[in-house]
Amino acid sequence: MKFPSSTSFALLGAALIAISYGLARFAFGLFVPPIRDDLELSSYVIGIIGALPLISFVLATVIAPLAAVRLGARNTALISGGFGVTGLALVSQAVGPLSLGVGVIACGICTGLMMPALTAAMQALVKRSLHGRVSSVMNAGTSVGVVIAVPTILLLAGAWRYAYASFALLAVVGMVATWFFIPSVSRVTPSNAASPPPISALQWARLFRLSLFAFMMGFVSAAYWIFAPDLVVTLGDLPSSATGWLWLAVGIAGLGGAVVADLADRNNPPITQALMLMMLAASLTLLAATPDRLAIAAFSALVFGLAYMSLTGLYLMTGIRLLPGRLSMGPVLPFIAVSLGQATGSPLVGMLVGTFGYDDAFAMFSAIGIVVALLSPFYPRSIEQESEEGSEEDTGLQAAYDYQLQDEKGEPYRHEPVPADES
Repeated sequence: MKFPSSTSFALLGAALIAISYGLARFAFGLFVPPIRDDLELSSYVIGIIGALPLISFVLATVIAPLAAVRLGARNTALISGGFGVTGLALVSQAVGPLSLGVGVIACGICTGLMMPALTAAMQALVKRSLHGRVSSVMNAGTSVGVVIAVPTILLLAGAWRYAYASFALLAVVGMVATWFFIPSVSRVTPSNAASPPPISALQWARLFRLSLFAFMMGFVSAAYWIFAPDLVVTLGDLPSSATGWLWLAVGIAGLGGAVVADLADRNNPPITQALMLMMLAASLTLLAATPDRLAIAAFSALVFGLAYMSLTGLYLMTGIRLLPGRLSMGPVLPFIAVSLGQATGSPLVGMLVGTFGYDDAFAMFSAIGIVVALLSPFYPRSIEQESEEGSEEDTGLQAAYDYQLQDEKGEPYRHEPVPADES
């Protein structure tokens, strides 16, 4: 088997993330209007169902690092793909809230397993210095998946069952690519390696602050991901097919999130987070204010896509820098926090929509986003950015600790240096 270079692996990872995140998870909001009408579901029930894949995502993410160690990166990614195929197929055949809920739960498990599997493979194929950048590129795959979902709603307006069936077929293709290109490796601690340094109280405090910000961002963004298409159809009287343009705008703008996150990580993360949270809040207000104007609604989706993908990329890279070398924990915690925030916000915004209407519910969530943005000076900086606080020793010990890899036969896996032109 010829393993991909760092660049090739980043692109492959982005494609798998496009399927597991973009299609299996975030495409659901795009199809809420036809699903709600066909299955006769209330806004509150839709909010509950929208929270289910986020909960299963969190549970899967918790056990995913152990699965990657015990089963290997390839097998864990294959299991993720299997849940994706099953979940997407179940959604395509849903006849009520129960079968729909089971399908989205399976999709959430798919999402939760994929990123830890890819990070385990990344440790074998990518130099440590490139981990943050490669992770950011893979994270941008979510936008690619969202863009892929758009033609289905434009060409198959109302035919959401066929759309989800086509997503299941793409997930099968992803499983085939996983089998051929993802190495079956797991991390083990070599006998002559230094023990990983314990996480300091300062690191825990920063991780806690990072997780709080990620939770609140996920909470606020839940309104857009789940109910934005339904808002423009119900409140703006736009056709269901028009919602595809919103998701196309989200996906295209989200591709810039990888660039913004990388620049923010190297410059001033707190200021970037404040700006992106304000943009996130503005997108909610703009959409609720003019749901009947497709051009303005699409512009709000551009703003939302750039803000959301930039923030998730920033949180991922901050987590890596706060716990260098601990890829099973550093980037995982903020992703769990974002999903918990979305799982909490989804049923709440559904209840508020049923009680106060879309415009007031979105305004409330926008106000919360503005308040969180004002607290951005408390955003944690990485260890390297605050060496004056005496963290150089911890970073040095952490950098000294590395992992030995073994293949599926138990033999040592040699990490070949990546040529400069390929990285």
